[in-house]
Amino acid sequence: MTTKRSDDQPYLWWLALGVAILYLVYLLKPILTPFLFGAILAYICDPVVNRLERLKLPRTLGVILVMLLLLGTFTLLLLILVPLFQSQAVLFLERLPGYVEWFHGQVEPWLKSRFDVELQLDSAHVKEAISAHLKNAGGTAATFLPSLKTGGLAILGFFINLVLVPVVLFYVLRDWGVILARIDELVPRRWHTQVAAVAREIDGVLSGFLRGEIWVMLLMSAYYAVALWFAGLEFALPIGIVTGILVFLPYVGVMVGLTLASLAALLQFQSLSGMVWVWAVFGGGQVLEGMVITPWLVGERIGLHPVAVIFAVLAGGQLFGFFGVLLALPASAALLVGLRLLRKRYLESNLYRSPGEENDS
Repeated sequence: MTTKRSDDQPYLWWLALGVAILYLVYLLKPILTPFLFGAILAYICDPVVNRLERLKLPRTLGVILVMLLLLGTFTLLLLILVPLFQSQAVLFLERLPGYVEWFHGQVEPWLKSRFDVELQLDSAHVKEAISAHLKNAGGTAATFLPSLKTGGLAILGFFINLVLVPVVLFYVLRDWGVILARIDELVPRRWHTQVAAVAREIDGVLSGFLRGEIWVMLLMSAYYAVALWFAGLEFALPIGIVTGILVFLPYVGVMVGLTLASLAALLQFQSLSGMVWVWAVFGGGQVLEGMVITPWLVGERIGLHPVAVIFAVLAGGQLFGFFGVLLALPASAALLVGLRLLRKRYLESNLYRSPGEENDS
């Protein structure tokens, strides 16, 4: 007896629905950024609110407490990082003329002898320019203000998005269970079990990635800051924090941090021996992150090829700007689960199988 597969059509409808949703997201991309970012934050914070709710705390109050905790953490980071970067920037600007003189005395002759390249840097002019900027820092704002007129709408849009994020976060986090229940009601009952299984798989991938990656960023920031400080680098703290925060961008974060640290070490030590210790710190950081911290906190990686990771980050930035870069990898992790299921169904479908395999005896 022969049977013929006839269950391919529902998956074609789901594929069409997915394409339509993606097209709608593309059309609405200018306004979707704060909603997507707020939803991601709500997803990350939902377990904390659930735990508070189990302690007999009203959910609304739990949401407010979690948002106050987030606000306090963000404010504390600003209070620590802004003065730190400001002081380090002032220190760098004060020493920049000396760096220019070293470049003029050491690097220029080497470039001339090796590559016949001649660079002209007037250290006196650099000193005057740096001194003028340090003394007249307030005048910079006056010069910068007229340029705000041309980008006023963009800046206004940025601050509107900034205000919308906590609003979206509050309502989505408060009604998280209600939203999931209403989505669940819309799923056709004949596909409910399958859709629920896929949703659980996506939740497992996202939760393991997002919450684990936060801990990876914190630990790697501490590692790079402390290790670079032991290596004697003056700008260890800001470079370590930047490198650790950018860990969520594979390959990009470590390259940015290595470049910044190498330039700082070159200007500070003015020798290869000092830079070797800095490079050793980053080499050890890559081993520590890849073989210990990430497998321990995140588990298996999301399974994207390095080229796909870079493409996802660039595509997210192109579609949604800075927030798109933040959302690129979590969205790719969720999409990857759907693509795996779609590939499996495609390989089992009549469209893929040869005519001789359509009938089973």
